[in-house]
Amino acid sequence: MSQSGPIVVVSNETYAPLHKALLEAKIFPAVDSTWREAAAAITRVKPCAVIVAGPYEPAALEDIGRRVETLSPYVPLIAIDPGSTPLPHNALPLTEIGGRGARRLAVRLNAALRLRALHATVLRRARDTRLTELQMPTDDPLQDATVLLAGRGGSFPALSVALGERMGIVGALSIEQAAKHLNARTLDGIVIGGGFTQRVVEAFLQVLSEDSRHRNLPVIVSGVPLSLHPYDLPNLEAGATDAAGTVAIAAPLIRQKAFEARLERASRSIEAGGLLDPRTGLLTETAFSRDLSRLIADSHAQGAGLSVASFTLSTNNDRSRFDAARIIGQLMRRMDFGTLQSDGTIVVVFAGTSSIDGRSIARRLASVLKQTVVGPKPNGKLTSDVAVTSLLPNDSESSLLARLHLSEAQAAS
Repeated sequence: MSQSGPIVVVSNETYAPLHKALLEAKIFPAVDSTWREAAAAITRVKPCAVIVAGPYEPAALEDIGRRVETLSPYVPLIAIDPGSTPLPHNALPLTEIGGRGARRLAVRLNAALRLRALHATVLRRARDTRLTELQMPTDDPLQDATVLLAGRGGSFPALSVALGERMGIVGALSIEQAAKHLNARTLDGIVIGGGFTQRVVEAFLQVLSEDSRHRNLPVIVSGVPLSLHPYDLPNLEAGATDAAGTVAIAAPLIRQKAFEARLERASRSIEAGGLLDPRTGLLTETAFSRDLSRLIADSHAQGAGLSVASFTLSTNNDRSRFDAARIIGQLMRRMDFGTLQSDGTIVVVFAGTSSIDGRSIARRLASVLKQTVVGPKPNGKLTSDVAVTSLLPNDSESSLLARLHLSEAQAAS
């Protein structure tokens, strides 16, 4: 398959499984380079991807990682069978490329290059559209990431702590619980720990591979021996024997997925003319205020009702607030709209609803948030103070929101 640019392949000696995989997958053009020549090759050919293979030179690998990270749009760095070699944080490990591994390399590379194409599109559209409210996050995408940890037994606590130090986690002690979480919220990866039989894990992986919503998720299987080849999961990897090693394998893949989610939100924001906040997918505060004023005027003219609810989380953690805002954005009706305010409060407008209906919807949303929002501590549960008010005759935007804020204060007391 011809790519959008050359691929630099770095190794000090011919790595037969890699070259066989490249040949079988018909990946071209590929530029071979030694570790010593890698920096010059990357500068010269401006690759769309870099593939490195052993024997590894850690210092040169770190330098390659830094150089690749500065390239734009996104350039994937894939490390073939790294073993115990420490990898740069942006290097994607890929194991088991022997035998039928050509397909694993091809689908992993294709998935990464689709992300590169999305990044290029967002950069181009952001440059061409004069947006003043587009606030692209610049921190590590892992700060946004939420991963599903499924497992039980002795490995679960260690994995929970190790993952929780780097990203948000949602725990599941059974495959059935894991399936419920997959259907309830957006995730950036799945880590399967010990405690399940091989047959159960294989069945779960087969279900994931057959569902287009979850097929591209990073999936790291730890504590269960199985072959990675039979599954149509481009980001499937085997974990290490210890929690720290499993997190080291999982983190680059999860970071890539979280970056993709950011770009998708940014793309939707650009398509909406900058009205959506790329961090949450909800309206920006300016757009929310404008929409609310217009809806109030229309509701007065038509004699319709509307309700406004606020959700204040029991934490000041930004990750939890953004997570809650995204979940509400997924659950609210298409006619409703909301925003994450600068003070961390999420405000949602329910169009065409009475006070009773508004309170009922708000209670259901608060219940979902309690069960699904990731807290600042691993497996920590959050609560939210909910306030609801409805439109009264002669209400303006300011008077409606002032009454809502008064209800917030009463709910918090």
